[in-house]
Amino acid sequence: MADFTPHTEEEIASMLSFLGIESTESLFSSIPAAVRLAGGLEMPNGISEPDVLYEMTALADANREKLVCFAGAGAYDHEIPAAVRSLASRSEFVTSYTPYQPEVAQGVLEALFEYQTMVARLAGLDVANASLYDGASALVEAVNLAVSSRGDPGVWISAGVNPRWRKVLSTFAKGSGHKISLMPLVDGTTRWADPEPGQHSSSHEASQTNPGSPGALPESLGAVVVAYPNYLGCLENLSQARSLADRTGAMLVVAFDPICSSIVKSPGEWGADIAVGEGQPLGNPLGFGGPYLGILAARKEHVRRLPGRLVGESIDVEGRRAYVTTLRAREQDIRREKASSNVCTNQTLMAVTAAIQLGWLGASGLAEVAVASSRAARYCRELLCGIDGVVPLSSAPTVREFAVYTGVPASELIGRVAEDGFLAGVALPEELSEGRQDGLLIATTERRTAAQIEGFAAAVERALR
Repeated sequence: MADFTPHTEEEIASMLSFLGIESTESLFSSIPAAVRLAGGLEMPNGISEPDVLYEMTALADANREKLVCFAGAGAYDHEIPAAVRSLASRSEFVTSYTPYQPEVAQGVLEALFEYQTMVARLAGLDVANASLYDGASALVEAVNLAVSSRGDPGVWISAGVNPRWRKVLSTFAKGSGHKISLMPLVDGTTRWADPEPGQHSSSHEASQTNPGSPGALPESLGAVVVAYPNYLGCLENLSQARSLADRTGAMLVVAFDPICSSIVKSPGEWGADIAVGEGQPLGNPLGFGGPYLGILAARKEHVRRLPGRLVGESIDVEGRRAYVTTLRAREQDIRREKASSNVCTNQTLMAVTAAIQLGWLGASGLAEVAVASSRAARYCRELLCGIDGVVPLSSAPTVREFAVYTGVPASELIGRVAEDGFLAGVALPEELSEGRQDGLLIATTERRTAAQIEGFAAAVERALR
């Protein structure tokens, strides 16, 4: 067998030329300089692949152990039972093809049907689709559905919706023509413009508290979007958002947390027309941002506008229960000019995993997870706010996530606390922390023990000295 390993500078130059790259340094230009190895590895040239892997493994073993996670902001470190990992990794699910042919995909279709049923119950709505890519894409599709249904491009969205989701929506809106107005947070909850009939803000006040939106309530809107709990972990009174939607003819879109929904009012109970969420907490591990799971549920009257796929129950020619793809937004199945979405796939494996996790926990088990996470957050908040210089960002009630000011730039504090083995949280953008840089968003789950919380608080106190 020929040896294709380049041994000379000429061979390396030839390889780079073939790739259209000027130098070896250019080959790695996409890697930030701060994380590159400056001096190179002390490893002899020409050693075999197994020997390289052995050396690299030894170097990796020298890394710091996994940090105890107090970060959230849409992705959470929940316990994944061994049974869930085992069932979700079965080859029937991992290697299954997209279930276009129901006669050979009954198992997968049934699992997706169960997923849809449980998500609809969590959201308090009539129907859920078979999932989307992630929470951000679910938000985009929900707004598309609302705007298409109402025929109005106006979208009022709370600043309490995940900033990354809002960025995705804004990017999409450049092509769709959605007119997005951002409603600011005051003391952790949404300040809706013109909260009561006949009480309009002055133009100056509106420009200060409601940038990008009109001072008076518009005659119509396509969608009103709010999060429950919001990005800061705060619980809002969604009756104001529902009232705003009613007065403008808009659909109410609620971004909800599927874990917290087991102990607080569901989107449907608040009067939501559409609910969206991130399904990562439902049995899917943290993985550098994905693959995740987009949740979308809606009222029955909107079923024909649902994006993606909808799995339904039927009977076969012999009268037996059977599962089919009832609706799917594929180019072969829709009139493109009349569709509100052309998304044609879903996260089958992630959705099946979520169904297994929900089935394993049951209603009471899911509530126990939410309660344990909430209690841990309350204890953590009490300890942190007892530290000199740490103050809560908001007085609004929270569930399993909360924000504080620390007096030290959040990014700097996170680095200091990491030295003690803790991932301190997520630095808040200045738009959500009154222009300050010391806003820190902290989350807890049922995995966080009292000892870990106390150790974390002690590490924060040392870092602030």
